[in-house]
Amino acid sequence: MAQKCKICGKGPSFGNVVSHANNTRRRRWNPNLQRVHALIDGVRSHIRVCTSCIRSGRVTKAA
Repeated sequence: MAQKCKICGKGPSFGNVVSHANNTRRRRWNPNLQRVHALIDGVRSHIRVCTSCIRSGRVTKAA
């Protein structure tokens, strides 16, 4: 399953971790995805969305 938000499309970002001795290694920062019950076109289903979409109200949660 892809690490991607169904609403905004936010995915992992990549970069370097740099130590004090300037040693670098590659790593990825994953988005904070949650599996929620949401109403999509009037149908209740599970989707994986990031927490920023949940907090901003872009997702209508199903009861």
